Amino acid sequence: MSNKSPCIMLVDDEPANLILLEELLQLKGYTTVSALSGDEALFLARVSRPDLILLDIMMPDLNGFDVCEILRNDTALQTVPVIFLTALDDDTSRLKGLEIMADDYLTKPFNSRLLLAKVENILQLSQMRSQAVSSQFNHQVKEQSKRQIAAAWEANEYLSEKFHLFVPEQLLERIAPKGIESIQLGNVTEEELTILFCDIRGFTAIAESQEARETFEWLNALFTKMNDCITSHRGFIDKYLGDAIMAVFDRPHSHAINAIEAAVAMQESLHEFNADRHKYNLEYPVNIGTGINTGIGMIGTLGSDRRMDSTVIGDVVNTASRLENLTKIYGCQIIVSENAIVHAREFLNNIHPNSNSKESILLKCDLEVETPESMISGSRATAAADSHSPSNNYYYRWIDRVTPRGKQQAIEIYEIWPASSPDSEAKQLTQALFDKGIQGWQSERFVAALGYFQQLIEQNPADAVARFYIEKCQEKLGLIPANSSSEIS
Repeated sequence: MSNKSPCIMLVDDEPANLILLEELLQLKGYTTVSALSGDEALFLARVSRPDLILLDIMMPDLNGFDVCEILRNDTALQTVPVIFLTALDDDTSRLKGLEIMADDYLTKPFNSRLLLAKVENILQLSQMRSQAVSSQFNHQVKEQSKRQIAAAWEANEYLSEKFHLFVPEQLLERIAPKGIESIQLGNVTEEELTILFCDIRGFTAIAESQEARETFEWLNALFTKMNDCITSHRGFIDKYLGDAIMAVFDRPHSHAINAIEAAVAMQESLHEFNADRHKYNLEYPVNIGTGINTGIGMIGTLGSDRRMDSTVIGDVVNTASRLENLTKIYGCQIIVSENAIVHAREFLNNIHPNSNSKESILLKCDLEVETPESMISGSRATAAADSHSPSNNYYYRWIDRVTPRGKQQAIEIYEIWPASSPDSEAKQLTQALFDKGIQGWQSERFVAALGYFQQLIEQNPADAVARFYIEKCQEKLGLIPANSSSEIS
């Protein structure tokens, strides 16, 4: 039993009986509280919460049976032990005492030793039951807590998993370095990275010819393929812009080459998608244009305290978007800035310093070539972290020096195409004519340039860049009206 003295309530309408019981129990170290009626007993029981009640039966107004029954229906007092101490010595009264769940039944005059033994035993039994109930309750609470914690963790992992569908891990590492709860407006880092913009050509016309559900179906299927190409080349999608994708490549040293290879892989994957396009009710092949630029960007949270978004901002993003738009003008699949080309070239030169493959794989305009060492090789990513194996899987060439809309400085731009493109071999065979045509254009010998590009088109009618320069030469010679684009100057 506990060190605290048990409190016993004595209920009897005879004061002499109460005095006798008080002396007997207090001598044994018990604390007592006495009541002269049933109503008083109930009031004091609710106030003092006794450990045991010695209850007389024959009392005016509320008798002992009534008091016991009320106690057993009171959730706060129903487990308090009750011993009837009464002059009633008939079986009917004893049976009624059992029916209303009294713990014992003693008759007057009582044996003091028997009464004290009964009191002690019932108190010990009550304490044992309380400890067992408490232990069981604590066990249940612990088990329930474990289940709740496990469920909370499972829910947290599920929500975290779903959250990553909206915010890539690479962004979270920057905007929430200490966990999701640490996300704050204005969390930002500045670093060099490569941005890729990809847009579907003629999307509006396609969408108008289909039910919305059909459009969503093939668009999600296509984006899944594009995402696989991006993530497999260590990039991540920052956002979907309707029918466009903005992807970020941030791996130190190799982010430009990763973006270029991802763009090539996207073109190859698009070819596979188009082979099955009829199951999406697509009559014509889907085409995409991709712009890539390397530079300094700010990665962080943008918006307000009530609504924010994770994003990348900076000139590197704007220029990549402009380059994607230029693919429509030049008729290219992929246009890359000189910054990205230089970054990729430096990376490949560093990992293959003695490789001869760099001198023979990619084609370039003679105006840009200074030394064989300045040439960049096509390459395919491998499973190793920073390992690239040279391969003839794509080519590039200088196509123009432009000032994109909204920019003050001119930039050099390059076309990249997969080796698997239908006109890839024809582009390689006509590279000499392309170089001469570009040289004529740069030196303002427009008649000569026009002649070279027309010869090129006779051999490769699919060369859209050559057709672009034919039109520009004709404009300069006054053969056709000028048709200047707002995207470049």
